[in-house]
Amino acid sequence: MLVLTRKGGESIRIGTSIKISVLDVKGSQVKIGIEAPEDVAVYREELFSVVEAENTSAASSGIASETNLNALWDVLHKEEEM
Repeated sequence: MLVLTRKGGESIRIGTSIKISVLDVKGSQVKIGIEAPEDVAVYREELFSVVEAENTSAASSGIASETNLNALWDVLHKEEEM
């Protein structure tokens, strides 16, 4: 793991197409901005864990229930609004 120290307004680059910027720091919270190509999925860790668990569940059941799909749809669209 690479560990860097950045101040508000500073950025880091991952390769040539991903830029992570520190937008604001307030107390123990840091607001970051991520610029990445559309084909690169960017998730918060807790959302990624939900998606991963749903994928595992769907793969093991063989049938994706409509309830699970609707719940996942809601979670994904709430993330887009943020």
